[in-house]
Amino acid sequence: MKNFFKVVVVRWLSRTPLGLALLGVGWLLGRRRKRRAQADAAWSGPDSGNRRDRSRAGRKAAVNRSPVRR
Repeated sequence: MKNFFKVVVVRWLSRTPLGLALLGVGWLLGRRRKRRAQADAAWSGPDSGNRRDRSRAGRKAAVNRSPVRR
């Protein structure tokens, strides 16, 4: 239903030059917002993700649990 409403609004706005300008501005702002959201998701800050996994990254296991012993 939401997508249908978007289509109706876009078709109604695209009939006039002012509406097309508004659609263009909205498109640019939406694109910018989406890019920022992706950049924030890619950055792993101190309060994002699983802290335990990040704190053990790069460390070796305390005990070697491989089944093969030499």
